[in-house]
Amino acid sequence: MARIFGMVLPDAKRIDYSLTLLKGIGRTNAKKVLAQAKVDGSVRIKDITEEQLKKISVAIESNIKVEGDLREEVTENIKRLKEIGCYRGIRHIRNLPVNGQRTKSNARTKRGKRKTVGALKKEDQVKVEAAKAAAPAPAAKK
Repeated sequence: MARIFGMVLPDAKRIDYSLTLLKGIGRTNAKKVLAQAKVDGSVRIKDITEEQLKKISVAIESNIKVEGDLREEVTENIKRLKEIGCYRGIRHIRNLPVNGQRTKSNARTKRGKRKTVGALKKEDQVKVEAAKAAAPAPAAKK
């Protein structure tokens, strides 16, 4: 069981795939890091030595922002956009898509579950009015 930057890498997986589990490292960066550390990408995590693991972590640390540092940088960037009040910052504030995607029919992930707006059926309206009548009136403040 190997640990790099606080992530436990699964023993049965290849090292080139396992490095992609770290935030900020994709397939291309994983290959570059392994080439710099001079480690074969087809080696399984359980077969890797401590020395090779140290070389990999040094190569990652010197070239790529990963995990906590990367998350921190991204949140700082979003915070900056919100503070200056640019279009992208406003979209972040309103919790809407930022990169120009349409919102009339899609964007359910950002906007949440659909809420029906419009006319109610007569039966539904009667239920709503009955619920309002049954609710106790708020106490007056002195």
